[in-house]
Amino acid sequence: MTMWDSVKDILIYHTAEPLLFSSGLFLWLFTGFYLVYALLRHKDTARLLFVLLFSYYFYYKSSGIYFFLLAIVTVSDFLIALFMDRTKSGRGRKCLVALSLVIDLGLLCYFKYTNFFGQVIASFSGGHFEPLDIFLPVGISFFTFQSLSYTIDVYRREIKPLGNLLDYAFYVSFFPQLVAGPIVRAKDFIPQIRKPLFVSDEMLGRALFLIMAGLFKKTIISDYISINFVDRVFDSPLLYSGVENLMAVYGYTLQIYCDFSGYSDMAIGIALLLGFHFNINFNSPYKSVSVTDFWHRWHISLSSWLRDYLYISLGGNRKGKVRQYLNLIITMFLGGLWHGAAWIFIFWGLLHGVALAFHKAYRTLIGHTSTYQSQGIRRFMATVVTFHFVCFCWIFFRHHDFVSSIDMLNQIVHHFSPQVLPQLFAGYKTVFILMSLGYVLHLVPDSWEQGCVRFVTWLPLVGKALLMVAVIYLVIQMKSAEIQPFIYFQF
Repeated sequence: MTMWDSVKDILIYHTAEPLLFSSGLFLWLFTGFYLVYALLRHKDTARLLFVLLFSYYFYYKSSGIYFFLLAIVTVSDFLIALFMDRTKSGRGRKCLVALSLVIDLGLLCYFKYTNFFGQVIASFSGGHFEPLDIFLPVGISFFTFQSLSYTIDVYRREIKPLGNLLDYAFYVSFFPQLVAGPIVRAKDFIPQIRKPLFVSDEMLGRALFLIMAGLFKKTIISDYISINFVDRVFDSPLLYSGVENLMAVYGYTLQIYCDFSGYSDMAIGIALLLGFHFNINFNSPYKSVSVTDFWHRWHISLSSWLRDYLYISLGGNRKGKVRQYLNLIITMFLGGLWHGAAWIFIFWGLLHGVALAFHKAYRTLIGHTSTYQSQGIRRFMATVVTFHFVCFCWIFFRHHDFVSSIDMLNQIVHHFSPQVLPQLFAGYKTVFILMSLGYVLHLVPDSWEQGCVRFVTWLPLVGKALLMVAVIYLVIQMKSAEIQPFIYFQF
């Protein structure tokens, strides 16, 4: 291969090889990118333009020509927000924010839900629908929601619109969070755009820790247990005993957490290296003592988005208890639909919505306030029950069809066969070591993580570099031959 062929290979989009944070190509590209970024630290406009171009290249390497959708959403919402700010009448402002909703959700619905809704309409009308060949652009659910939060906040007069298209394009397309979140609010991010570039020792230490932790979660724990155990059982649950199916459920519960929180960790860490602060997106969700607590800890940027822009808009808890419970169920119903165009995702969302409503009702019935915290054995039991409810729901989320989900549950309930456990542990020794390690690290006190961050910060630059090299070497030794995209890329 000639040098030109190598350069062309880097520049051209490959369907089977999206640009991932965990890939060697990204590591080399980011190293070069960061050198140029540092050289432009005193030239704000040039630096923002450079990051914008790299962000569009990053998205092109993930979704090809569909980067034009990102540009459409960016330009339309930028202009709509400007017109909205200059419009005095309430009716005119409502029309403009409605236009933003139509454009953003229209694009999302076409690319993500056309075939689903076509099949639903055909099934109810007795007709036939031939699915269209529609490519689902990576991250479209994330950047449309992010841009929508801006126009809605401008409509609510919570923020003033930007007058510079470059700044707004930078906000929407900022590559660390572009394709799989976290969903960054305009009021949190925009004030940081024109601030002088500054990365303190503490920011550097935390950034490197998060990047290393994310790589470890994704490539060493999530990918390994997925390829070598979880996928095999979920793909053919009837070929395995109930205990093997149950272990696979525990495995997938850890896998999806390590996969998604690993991406979020890397995104937050990379943003910190560039001088930008993102809010936390995961907070040890499997320590939750209730479903409500779980959604305060899991994918926080999405759950808070649904709360602020959907649940509250529906009336929240302002119109009585029954309406509050209904609003929770509707919010999670749409949250399930956001995750995927299939009845199984809607069912997953409804399960969580009903559980949230039940928990709110139960808490009211026994007189507990929202600040109540159980202790001791009651807290332990609440955590165990919540964890297993979440595991139960993940069965449907992972399978994408009801038949396979029922098959897996049937195996667990009627064909458990605990006697195969010793053989199972012996045959998948590395898998269960990594699963145990993953859960232990998840359950350790937060102070341990803070101590690790302080240690990385304390290390001299050479020590930081050697630690990073050691993690990358471990990743190379453990990673699979084929690229394993992040699970949330499909949403």
